[in-house]
Amino acid sequence: MTIPADLKFTRDHEWVKVEGNIGTVGITDFAQSELGDIVFVDLKKTLTEIKKGEVFGTVEAVKTVADLYAPISGKIIEFNTNLESAAEVVNKDPYGEGWMIKIEIANPAELDELLDANSYKELIGA
Repeated sequence: MTIPADLKFTRDHEWVKVEGNIGTVGITDFAQSELGDIVFVDLKKTLTEIKKGEVFGTVEAVKTVADLYAPISGKIIEFNTNLESAAEVVNKDPYGEGWMIKIEIANPAELDELLDANSYKELIGA
């Protein structure tokens, strides 16, 4: 199970990679393994702004559907439209090509409320 040290994590198993004032968001390796084979990713592409905790889409796996929650607030600047035709990428590369949205961070203090890699490992018992 991969848990990159340079990312921030939520208790709902999303991750954020911060580069300047942009946060790239996806689901963790743990989340994708718990969900199983992901067959569809539905991102709410009508959203332009998002608040921390708000649902920005769903992930559909063979056995379940899970909501995706924004770990931070801000302006959505990009959706990973490649997932529309290749949802399985989330299983293969959750921290790379399987990213979901990019957010221009509105409140950097929200990042302090997220878990670091060690705290996330404790959460999932890794």
